[in-house]
Amino acid sequence: MSKLPTTFTDLIAEAENLELYPKLIKQINKDFLLANIDLDFEEDILPSNLKYLLHEVIYKLIQEKFSEYLNLLYIVDVSEEKIKQLDGSDTLQLSEQVTFLVLQREWQKVWFKSHYKS
Repeated sequence: MSKLPTTFTDLIAEAENLELYPKLIKQINKDFLLANIDLDFEEDILPSNLKYLLHEVIYKLIQEKFSEYLNLLYIVDVSEEKIKQLDGSDTLQLSEQVTFLVLQREWQKVWFKSHYKS
């Protein structure tokens, strides 16, 4: 992976081009389950719905269940450094940025697994 996709559109395009979109969904489902967050996406969910629902869940976690939110970031393994660089004054904007960081990290995991499998 030369570099991570920097937009949602690029990330989804890359996942679909490499036929890894279903694996991305599985990885998201797996990590959310590990974090005890009740979320289970169908593998054929539209990318726009995925983005919207993920954003909604992360927004609610930040607002109402902050410790679960932190646990999710830990399980997904989102860089603490990247989170600290975000502006937390606007929760809606923050949750949108965190949603992308979560997707980016999940994509990284899926890409590495497929790229380095024996």
